[in-house]
Amino acid sequence: MTARNGICEGRVVIVTGAGRGLGRAHARAYAAEGARVVVNDLGVGPDGSGASGGPAHDVVAEIRAAGGEAVAHGGDIATSEGAVSLVAAAVDTYGRLDTLVNNAGFLRDRMLVNLEEDDWDAVMRVHLKGHFLPLKHAAAYWRAESKAGRARHACVVNTSSGAGLLGSVGQGNYSAAKAGILGLTMVAAAEFGSYGVRVNAIAPAARTRMTEGTFTEAMAAPEDGGFDAMSPDNVSPIVVWLGSEASDGVTGRVFEAEAGRITVMEGWRPGPSADKG
Repeated sequence: MTARNGICEGRVVIVTGAGRGLGRAHARAYAAEGARVVVNDLGVGPDGSGASGGPAHDVVAEIRAAGGEAVAHGGDIATSEGAVSLVAAAVDTYGRLDTLVNNAGFLRDRMLVNLEEDDWDAVMRVHLKGHFLPLKHAAAYWRAESKAGRARHACVVNTSSGAGLLGSVGQGNYSAAKAGILGLTMVAAAEFGSYGVRVNAIAPAARTRMTEGTFTEAMAAPEDGGFDAMSPDNVSPIVVWLGSEASDGVTGRVFEAEAGRITVMEGWRPGPSADKG
């Protein structure tokens, strides 16, 4: 695999949910820039059902076939055991960890009055807890490295959504989880900066198994093999940049990424107020 610019040459990167869709695109893009990649995926369906090691191993095979380095990890990152083993997979295989991309997730869409408690819990677990636990254990590794005088130029890229920024009808559980990821990102950026860790988030829009039903015919993949505006590959460049030293100084920010457009998103701010004194 020939690096495009080599901005991640020698870095070790974890991507969760990397067996398909955005995660697969991120893993391949990092490898193309010289990173060694831990490809995490449980191989579940779009609603979180079932499991298969195939998708993660397939992506590893693609990366290796192109000359890159990668290893598969099939642990459940929404458990402490899975998150610990994920960080260990990077450190034990490649001797270090530089970047964590939290991407794993699935959907259980329902209007709120029809939303079952199990569907709420499952989506919160994979998205929010599945961000928190890898983040916690990666940060513990980086803190220990910093205390030992081996501070890393470490990065975390979390995955939110337009649903987390603005809400989405029929996705109350998903919107709440993705909004929670934004809050988690802000806190982690503030807490981890002292030992050299930057934390940012993206709100991507791309055609994947989770979103294919939401795109109009005009947004369908081109049949002639031309430019595909909604391909996940169009989101990955900013994810790779945020996970590299090239983005030094950027932390606690949220970027919306869709097709060829990147937007720096800005959060809640005071509006009109009244004070009775």
